[in-house]
Amino acid sequence: MPADLDAGLGRHQLQSLTLAPVRAVGVRPLHTVEAAMDVVSVVRLFRSARTTQVLVRGDGLPQPGLGIFSTSGLQRAILDGRPLAQLAVGVLASQPLVVVALDTPVFDALALMIRHRVQRLVVLHAPHDQLPAVPAEADVAGVLEQADLLSFLSNHSYLVTRQILDAADLAALEAAAAQITRMIGLMHASGTRVALIARLVQALNARLFERAWQLIAPGDLVAHSCLFVMGSEGRGEQLLKTDQDNALVLRDGYQPPADLDAICQRFSQALTRFGYPPCPGRIMLSNPDWRGSASALAQRARRWLLMPTADSVMALAIFLDAHAVCGDARLLAQVQGAVWDLAADNDALLARFAAVALAFDGAAEAAHGSWWSRLLHPGAPPPPEAALDLKKAGLFPLVHGVRALALAGHVPATGTAERVAALVAAGSLPADLGTALVEALHVLMRLKLDAGLAALAAGRADDGVHLAALSTLDRDLLRDTLAVVRRFKALLRQRFHLDAL
Repeated sequence: MPADLDAGLGRHQLQSLTLAPVRAVGVRPLHTVEAAMDVVSVVRLFRSARTTQVLVRGDGLPQPGLGIFSTSGLQRAILDGRPLAQLAVGVLASQPLVVVALDTPVFDALALMIRHRVQRLVVLHAPHDQLPAVPAEADVAGVLEQADLLSFLSNHSYLVTRQILDAADLAALEAAAAQITRMIGLMHASGTRVALIARLVQALNARLFERAWQLIAPGDLVAHSCLFVMGSEGRGEQLLKTDQDNALVLRDGYQPPADLDAICQRFSQALTRFGYPPCPGRIMLSNPDWRGSASALAQRARRWLLMPTADSVMALAIFLDAHAVCGDARLLAQVQGAVWDLAADNDALLARFAAVALAFDGAAEAAHGSWWSRLLHPGAPPPPEAALDLKKAGLFPLVHGVRALALAGHVPATGTAERVAALVAAGSLPADLGTALVEALHVLMRLKLDAGLAALAAGRADDGVHLAALSTLDRDLLRDTLAVVRRFKALLRQRFHLDAL
């Protein structure tokens, strides 16, 4: 996307956000306590309810109406000198309340915080032009925190993280998950590098999956297992939501709950509601094949290596990208260790594994045989309906080829860029090609994100990149990127003797 257009979109997004109503930011619940409650009891409530403020009511307040007490008031409570267990919170509550309405524009809410020098606003149900002078408890919708508002105006990431961590049920998590795609669009429009967006998305998704598992699974199961993700999610290269790829490893000797299958089914169903479709190959912990004890999964991984089939080679490929998100990560490391122990010096396996990088060559060329000539001769534009599958044409051969070299070189990293860096450092990959591969990866990820966001905006399925819709610069970048992929595939053929298979 041209820089001036990209900057224009960023300014447009910011202007749109400042005009958005407070309800778009997300209002936190506000618990109510009596003014006579002691400060220690209030702090216990802060901890149990995962909150930092309470609404205060009843006798004992300095003024009529309601007050608010937050963690910032604890300093005054300590300096007061009286025992905190005997100090009534009403004495320290702030009044009068600084209030806004659910429909108050975000910009006005920010200005109000600055004017009154406060970090939170009490949000009322009434319209912004009908706010009561002395609100009643029934008028209160919740509280708007400054950190949430500023995050909303920047990149949304902090707000989403807080929503995930504070979620008390799956419905709250679903609301947080819905914000991730919007955040990606805002960050992309503001010019954030695609690698940074992907890294942030990986972190947010990990927290989302972790919290969902904690809400669904008993604490004992969480403590004696490791939930992990694989594929692009495990590599930290997923942007928009894609198929679920996850599994569960249990501690040897641990007896899981009798309803383990139902628990795992609920987890997969929850992710589906969050916008992550079920994996067509059923690589999900709801499939019994993708959950089991550490020793059982290690034995299965050994079979992938010793008795390779088309399915087992792909299972091994996706498992090599595994990344722990909840529970005891040492359990996953135990299974991964079994793979590395057997992968050494198995040239036949490595060749068969690397050959998968060329799996789409025939199909891709049959479907897009004229794409290369179109890129070389832009004077003959393709029909508008023609689209290129970036995964088959570039992403998969690049990612899997690097994965194969990493397996051969015993590189434990899971991210493609990190694997490339390790391979270059070990002398297993030319430095210039390594640099070109990482740049190619990011170009392909960015073009795929452009196409995905455009499809979402148009309300249609993402069918690939349409060459006619690309700018001249992006056409040139795509041509150069596909040339790098071709060069890399030639290296794979030579390194693993693939033409002899």
